[in-house]
Amino acid sequence: MDASLNQRCACEVVDVLRLHESIRSDFPEFTTDPSVHAHLFSPYALFVDRAALEAMGRVAAALFDVASNPQYRQHVLQWAPNIGSHDPGSAGGVLGLDFHLTVDGARLIEVNTNPGGLLLNAVLLDAVQTCAPAAWTTWTTAAKAGDAAIAAWLDDARQQSGRAPARLAIVDSVPWEQFLYPEFELYAAAFREHGVDCVIRAPEELRFGPGGLADANGRIDLVYNRLTDFALEEASHADLRQAYLAGSVALTPHPRAHALFADKRNLTVLGDPDLLEGFGVDADSTTLLAQVIPPTFEVVPGNRDALWAARNSYFFKPAAGFGSRGSYRGDKLTKRTWESMASATYIAQTFAPPSMRIVHGGQSLKADVRCFASEAGVLLFAARLYQGQTTNMRTPGGGFAAVLTTPLIDE
Repeated sequence: MDASLNQRCACEVVDVLRLHESIRSDFPEFTTDPSVHAHLFSPYALFVDRAALEAMGRVAAALFDVASNPQYRQHVLQWAPNIGSHDPGSAGGVLGLDFHLTVDGARLIEVNTNPGGLLLNAVLLDAVQTCAPAAWTTWTTAAKAGDAAIAAWLDDARQQSGRAPARLAIVDSVPWEQFLYPEFELYAAAFREHGVDCVIRAPEELRFGPGGLADANGRIDLVYNRLTDFALEEASHADLRQAYLAGSVALTPHPRAHALFADKRNLTVLGDPDLLEGFGVDADSTTLLAQVIPPTFEVVPGNRDALWAARNSYFFKPAAGFGSRGSYRGDKLTKRTWESMASATYIAQTFAPPSMRIVHGGQSLKADVRCFASEAGVLLFAARLYQGQTTNMRTPGGGFAAVLTTPLIDE
């Protein structure tokens, strides 16, 4: 990361109002609520040197490598729900790797299998205007990132079913009420442009029968899964679960991907070089992951007292949590909350502070970087700027932000 530019460059490189207007013009279905999405996009960029981004890409490749290791799979599936043992034949599409950029380098704090914001951040790239240090540029273009995103989800579906889908559904609970519903509309338009009929559906609108999974208008070959019920355990997800287990629909991302990548207890394994070495993981991947993953421990009765005493050094997260829900910085944790956490499965992650971005008027924002990656490689880098304990889209000047980086040597 270029600390000096992030501390002193107050340039607004994105006209946020014009960006919303441009998206609505290009995608008539795209709708945002000014009262809800006022801080979806940030006008500022985060400066990160290319070497740091390339290192994050290597971390993503290492994760896919480790997840293919049989002994690693056996180890982490022991705490996964039973549905995680069902192998549909694919890796699960796109990962979102969240990094904090510390003075000692990037630190991987979380892995997500249904990462929001990929297409929104792709569109954001086209709105970036030249900033003072003109040598800094985006990692990729909006067109390339968007095409790579659609290709990643469709390739995952082909691996599962052996054919290209004719019709797909983007599925989430009450989708039109989701904060990132505008991105569903972007995805639907993008899938249609790639020749795949696409609808947006709630899980209750799907039925599984002799003809496969269908909605009221016909069969569905692929479900792009945005549900946060990662094991499909809720009653309203029963038809989708049955279709997935029967191999009647391609589901991406799927429960097995969450079990192998995103359960936060997996970080206790991925960051343990001795354990990975014992599994036969190659030395390069083992060394890299041990370097970038902060020491992480499952909270169990035997270490609760010690972790409470040292809580200021840790960030506590629920093992199957998402979106920072139920997560706590140790120095903000009350005894009452700590006691209530005993009924859930938590991990304690050594605190890796986010970097700081100083913007117009001296406002100080925290920053993290999300690396969107598939088995084929990095699709896009994006930043999130915020204030508070965890990332959010409620901070004036904050939101999804473009990452600007140094150009390739031969550019």
